[in-house]
Amino acid sequence: MSRILALDYGTKRTGVAVTDEMQIIASPIDTFETSQLFTFLEKYLSQENVSDLVIGLPVKLSGEMNEVENHILKFIEKFSQLYPTIKIHRENEMFTSKMASQALISGGMKKKKREEKGSLDKISATIILQSFLSKK
Repeated sequence: MSRILALDYGTKRTGVAVTDEMQIIASPIDTFETSQLFTFLEKYLSQENVSDLVIGLPVKLSGEMNEVENHILKFIEKFSQLYPTIKIHRENEMFTSKMASQALISGGMKKKKREEKGSLDKISATIILQSFLSKK
């Protein structure tokens, strides 16, 4: 089988997570500067068989889209041109940062380490991916 990749896309940093080849378990990969995201993706996608990409859908409590949505749409347009065979899915990312923070606390991560934004981003991507998998 192939893997499913997930992104917690941000204007500065993007968290990345991936499934195992059986598409059962979501695991964090890393957090990348968003400006370097396509460099990472090019290398990763040349080495791994990825069938789907899940990108967080930044919905506010009011139901409106967060400001980052315009950036995400531009990313999706470029990604789909470069990788037309990879299916793109959107998954509501509301509360993923809070859930990621709780997961880090529960896991015993020290406060100083938790305050590094990159830790939250890759865990948020994992939560987005796990949410997608649970609906599949």
